[in-house]
Amino acid sequence: MKIIAVDDERLALDNFVKLLKKVESEAEIISFIKPADAMKYLSQNRVDIAFLDIEMGELNGIALAKKCKDLCPVVNIIFVTGYSRYMSDAFRLHVSGYLLKPVRERDLRAEIDNLRFPVSHVPTKRVRVQTFGHFEVFVDGRPLNLPRAKSKECLAYLIDRKGARLTVAEIASVLWEDKVNDINTQNNAHQVIFTLMKALKDAGIEDIVIKSRREIAIDVSKVDCDYYAAISGDMTQMNAFSGEYMTNYSWAEFTLGELISKTNHEK
Repeated sequence: MKIIAVDDERLALDNFVKLLKKVESEAEIISFIKPADAMKYLSQNRVDIAFLDIEMGELNGIALAKKCKDLCPVVNIIFVTGYSRYMSDAFRLHVSGYLLKPVRERDLRAEIDNLRFPVSHVPTKRVRVQTFGHFEVFVDGRPLNLPRAKSKECLAYLIDRKGARLTVAEIASVLWEDKVNDINTQNNAHQVIFTLMKALKDAGIEDIVIKSRREIAIDVSKVDCDYYAAISGDMTQMNAFSGEYMTNYSWAEFTLGELISKTNHEK
């Protein structure tokens, strides 16, 4: 969930943001002193909730709300003000809510729990993994750059194993299934893992992999993955499965069979 808060009083804004972080600890919260900066941000980013003060010198909250709705028609606007006299103006704009300062935690929670436009599921983790169809990894919405195909395949296999710890020999046997699993093949696997870890570090996400001297695994808690969501009972993700799973890799056929079986069972 992405939230913006706008108030031209710094102390009031800082206190409100602290409360927001307490109520929505996993949300991305961006605060603005100047309404113009908030408008610029809204023009370039999708926002789920906008908390707006009403009495601001540069541009009052009512006018700002109108501009916000023009830029993002489904943004949930919640006014935060010390005055009740603007309530009728606010609700003529069909805003989501109205909070009086000082804001109480229970009132804030109630507004977020009863938004005018319910917030659809948006990955809260930086890393999103797509396994249905071709295997792809996205960091903050952008494709992860992996310089070697084998490094990408190694990461795909770690994802497929759902956090199971794998040895270098096991990885080598999968990445080079048509070759003898000897010391040369395992040295190649070591190099692939090194390249993978460097790419993850460069992207600032090396913590998604748990690595020891002899074993390596994906940290399933650090990634948002369609496959993991589907097998956990997320019907939205299960319905998104159309019979294709990591089509890049032949070893993925076993998991594909399990997914097809689960899909048929759910029908």
